[in-house]
Amino acid sequence: MKRSIALTIAVITTSILGSTGLMSRSLKNIHAAPTAFLPLLSGYHIFKTPQKDLQPETAYHPYALATPLFTDYAEKQRLICLPQGTRMIKTNEELPEFPDSTIIVKTFYYYNDKRDTANGKQIIETRLLVRSAGEWKAATYRWNDAQTDAFLLKSSQDIPVRWITPGGEQQYISYHVPNTKECTTCHNANDQLMPIGLRLRNLNFDILNNNQPVNQLKHLQDIGILNEFDPHRIAATAKAFNVSHSLADRARAYLDINCAHCHNPGGSAKRTGLFLSYGLPIDQTGIIKKKEKIIRKFQKGKMPRLGTTIIHAEALQLLKDYINDLH
Repeated sequence: MKRSIALTIAVITTSILGSTGLMSRSLKNIHAAPTAFLPLLSGYHIFKTPQKDLQPETAYHPYALATPLFTDYAEKQRLICLPQGTRMIKTNEELPEFPDSTIIVKTFYYYNDKRDTANGKQIIETRLLVRSAGEWKAATYRWNDAQTDAFLLKSSQDIPVRWITPGGEQQYISYHVPNTKECTTCHNANDQLMPIGLRLRNLNFDILNNNQPVNQLKHLQDIGILNEFDPHRIAATAKAFNVSHSLADRARAYLDINCAHCHNPGGSAKRTGLFLSYGLPIDQTGIIKKKEKIIRKFQKGKMPRLGTTIIHAEALQLLKDYINDLH
């Protein structure tokens, strides 16, 4: 197994770097050569057989976010793989430092019937972020109809999806699978492709491990992929739909994960003057001045900007409550 994982990482690094071993530092070139990635997802040995069960191989570690990004009510599985003997290194409460050959995996799927998940699921896509030569590269894989493998996409696709909601309603959407260029719109910090969700503060909450609660950062330290520090000494992002947190913290957490990757001084929406990072003082965000515009954008389905074709009703109500509570 160790030899297999080592070979996988070697293949990934060689494929992305290409024969010259060089990588462009221009954001516009990040998505210029999608064929640098392997043609089939199975080539990365992420999942055990059968792949449709989404059971990760031992080198791929699950993680969760306190408040996740909304994507048309899709379920998401998040995994990370680091080269053997390496760790993520904390620098602050934001993204840690990642070693080269880190692989971040996010798979999107829908249960056929949310009332009974045993009725199966439809896996739509798997996105990869791979770090090589100090930079990130992105690729999207579309699962085939047989759910046996996923193939590398070179362009975006719209896929009809239907499922039954927890309330028993039949839901139909045209799910948009973005191309790599679209991914860079959000995964962009100062013209560099970057992860979004893996901020330490958004990982800093209790999860269940072997049916026992444990701080997720502590768990990542215990399995050897995060350096040692005290998780209780850094901030923790609120869970947006957990009412044990304050209304303001919940709304700011939602805006942070769904909007702040663009709405920050180094993001693609930096000229709007609306900055939505979680820890930024309210008087520096522009929220009060632009609160009506925020609600209009959400009501029209224009925020989050990508990855959504329907309105996130629960989030819209949360933000309305928050905006109405501002003075």
